[in-house]
Amino acid sequence: MEADDSYLLSIFGNHLREIRKSKNLSQENLAEKAGIHRTYVGMIERGEKNITILNIIKISSALEIPPYILLTRYTNG
Repeated sequence: MEADDSYLLSIFGNHLREIRKSKNLSQENLAEKAGIHRTYVGMIERGEKNITILNIIKISSALEIPPYILLTRYTNG
């Protein structure tokens, strides 16, 4: 993985964490609602995993937000 890739994954993960916390959800609560493993949520938030579009959709649904919101940090700085 290139340095730029790690940076982008970190931005995405931090943004996901901010949204999750604003919804007062733990990683475990979010994972349960999204139908994914809780350790996977942590790995995404730490920028360790490159999330798939399917999991972006599952997570956004669990957060009750449109999927594009998870990607807005890339275009808004």
